[in-house]
Formats: sequence, C-alpha cells, structure tokens
Amino acid sequence: MKKSQFKIMMVLLLLLCFVSFASAGPTIDNILKKKELVVGTTANLPPMAFKAKDGKLKGLDIDLSRLIASSMHVKLRLVEMPFDKLIPALESGKIDMILSCMTITPERNLRVVYVGPYFMSGQSILTTKDIADKIHGLADINKPDFTVAVPKGTTTERIAKMILPKATLVVVESTGETLDLLREKKVMALMADYPFTSVESMRHRNKDFVANPPFSIEPVGIAIRQGDPLLTNFLQNTLLLLKGEGLLDKMTERWFNDPAWIDDLP
Repeated sequence: MKKSQFKIMMVLLLLLCFVSFASAGPTIDNILKKKELVVGTTANLPPMAFKAKDGKLKGLDIDLSRLIASSMHVKLRLVEMPFDKLIPALESGKIDMILSCMTITPERNLRVVYVGPYFMSGQSILTTKDIADKIHGLADINKPDFTVAVPKGTTTERIAKMILPKATLVVVESTGETLDLLREKKVMALMADYPFTSVESMRHRNKDFVANPPFSIEPVGIAIRQGDPLLTNFLQNTLLLLKGEGLLDKMTERWFNDPAWIDDLP
C-alpha cells in the first residue's frame, strides 16, 4: 500500500471513529425512549429553586428545567434530594441532570460535565438603603468601622476574610443568624450568596434592605454525566437560543428583581 493511500485510510478511520463517538448519546437516548427528563434539585435556595406554600416547586432552575423538557418534547420529573446526594445520583443514573444552583468548580468538574453558565452568582452584601447608597466598591466596606456578619465555616466566611481583611467580621453559626443581627441593627451588613441576599431584600422591603451586586464570580451550570456529546451540544444550543431570544434574561429578571412571587415562600 502506498504511503499516501495509508494516510487517507487512517484519516477515514479517524473520521469514522469521531462520527461514531459524536452520535453516541446514552443519556439523551434514554430520555427520548422514556419520554421523560429527570432533573435533580435540592429546592431549598430561592429564587433558584424552592417549594412554595402550595407544595409546588418553583424558581429559575425549575422554569429552565421545564423549557429544556419542552424542547425535547418529553415530560419533566423533578426529584428533590440533599445537595450532597445530587452528583452521586447523577453518576448512578438515578437522574439525568442537575439544576440546583450548582456552581461550577474544578473539583465537581472532574466528576461531571457542566453546560453553561446560565447564571452568574457570587457573594453579595445585604444592607440598608442608606448604607448601600454609599457603597461603590470593596474599598467602601473594607475598613475597620464596617461590621459584616458572615456564617461560620462557609464559602462566604472564606471569601469575606480574603476580600475584606480590614473589615470587622462578625462570625455566627448560620445565615439565619446573620439576618437576625442585621434586622436588630447589630451589624451594618451581612454577606451571603446573591440568591439569598436578593430574596431577603424583597422579603424585607419594608426595612429598605438592599442587595448589592455580587463582589465575587461563581458561575452556575447544568451538570450532566460524561460520555454524551449530543446532550452537551443540545443543552449548549438551547441555552444559546434562550439567551439570544432574551428569554433567559426575562426569567432571571422575574425571579431576582420582581417581588410579585415572594408571597409564595412558606
């Protein structure tokens, strides 16, 4: 066999392997066969996902899950479980994907494939409007006379110590306690994930609470199993279309800036 013919044959074999790999889609094949998309969520972090007073699951993650299922022409089944059980459930095939305000981290990315981000979260400050009006950047917070409550042993505490080394941090046991301190005016602000500060700013509108835009960047993505390039491509293009049509922005605006839904919270 001539050298040139050998090269052509090798290229053809590689192309055939690529086509075979690209067409393989065990997860999406199973979804279409069952005509059901199973999405795992913790449903305890409004406005991303939460259980409303009527028992229904609502939020940005839930709306996005419905749109994905609709695009596939299958029904949606939502499965609630603790956050630390989500990735094991995905790996074992109990669920098809995770939509649960799951930030994209290197550690998680070694186990699952992420599509997105579809939302950018981060650490945010919740404070009163008169104080918020004076905050234009970290320099306005990072000073000894500024008191910030943070929950102990969390990402929030770690990031606060890193970006606010000069501020006076009041470390307490839970995020709920940080909110109590702010309500009682024992601290000037609290730091927490942006979804939390956003919700509490709407829930406490009568106290003029304001959530500042995030100071850190924590991308949130859809987690799926490895080995399904067709599903990855499908989700990438679905998010691209939703962003291009402005629908994703409208959904985000509804859940993060419109307090009309806040009475649904238990």
